[in-house]
Amino acid sequence: MPAYRSILIAIDLTEEAGLVADRAKVLAGAEHADLHLIHVIEPLSFAYGGDIPMDFSGIQEEIHQQAREQLSRFANEYGIDEEHQHIVLGRPEVEIHALAETLDVDLIVVGSHGRYGLALLMGSTANGVLHGASCDVLAVRVGEVKK
Repeated sequence: MPAYRSILIAIDLTEEAGLVADRAKVLAGAEHADLHLIHVIEPLSFAYGGDIPMDFSGIQEEIHQQAREQLSRFANEYGIDEEHQHIVLGRPEVEIHALAETLDVDLIVVGSHGRYGLALLMGSTANGVLHGASCDVLAVRVGEVKK
């Protein structure tokens, strides 16, 4: 089996992101792979619907700036330089797939809460990434298992 050359770590910037990055870093070290980080910000219009007559641009820009700062601090802890840090706006699974294709990564590492039942049927980012990726996907179990 060929070694992984490039690994994309998809993180949500919660406390659990470190577990995901730790697993990817171990793989990258063993394989001497490049590490990239992606954090996807979902537009507020997705959460609140497109019909709300409000201008979210100022709030969205503030969210983006805070995410940029958090991602930079996080990346520094893992020795990942600025050009390998990616913040994008959109649906997480769509944007993760797009960046993975653009960067030609061999592996996507994403956290998974291991949901069951209705939560699983409704989907998760990890599930969305898994079903549609053109490369290997490692789902790192994080958080409590909900049954």
